[in-house]
Order: sequence, then structure tokens, then C-alpha cells
Amino acid sequence: MKQSIAHIALVVRDYDEALDFYVNILGFTLVEDTYQPEQDKRWVVVAPPNSSGTTLLLARASKPEQISFIGNQCGGRVFLFLSTDDFWRDYHSMVEKGITFIRDPKVAEYGTVAVFSDLYGNLWDLVEFLH
Repeated sequence: MKQSIAHIALVVRDYDEALDFYVNILGFTLVEDTYQPEQDKRWVVVAPPNSSGTTLLLARASKPEQISFIGNQCGGRVFLFLSTDDFWRDYHSMVEKGITFIRDPKVAEYGTVAVFSDLYGNLWDLVEFLH
């Protein structure tokens, strides 16, 4: 049996503001943006550049109870992990683009890591794992 996680849904306030951050600022690739008229929503999928694994499904909050999860999908813990092949290149690029880092870079036993916040406040690790 072979299985994998195809998408992780990330609850967002607005598709276009989320796309602006993930594609234009973070540098992700827009994989798909398809309007689904029967549900009046869009199927918006983004992925880190040159990746081939799990993608992010940007899911607009459609019910009042979903709004409180925007930016807090993991209760204040790091939610997602962006792996890179060059930590310092990406860290400096992200700082130049105005991305907010919550925790400064540090070298850990598994690699170099820093915590940043997306446009809604979700926490991410930027990490270059040791090989």
C-alpha cells in the first residue's frame, strides 16, 4: 500500500490576499486556482518552488466558526515546516521581503531553523535539515 498526504488546508480570510502573500512574497508556485460555482468557492492550491510533495489548499473561511481559526490553526504552535536547501539564502530573502520572524535563527542538532509568521499569524519553521 502506498499513501501520501496530497494537500493541507489552510483557512484564509480572502483568496487573493493569501495568494499575494504565498505567491508574490513567499515565492510559492500557484498550482491551481479554479472557481467551483456549485459551492461558490475557489480551489486554490500553492506549493513551495520546485517541490513535488504536499501542497497547501488555501481555503476561505465560509462559516462564522471558521473565522476564529484564521491564523490560529495550531493553537499558537508551529503549524507548518518549510524545508530549504539553503537556510541563509532564504532567510535573508524573506527578511528583505518583510516577512516577520518570531524566533531568531539557531543551529539545532537536526539543522538550522527560525520561526516566521504568515500574513495571518500562523507559525512556520524555516528549516535546513542536516543530511
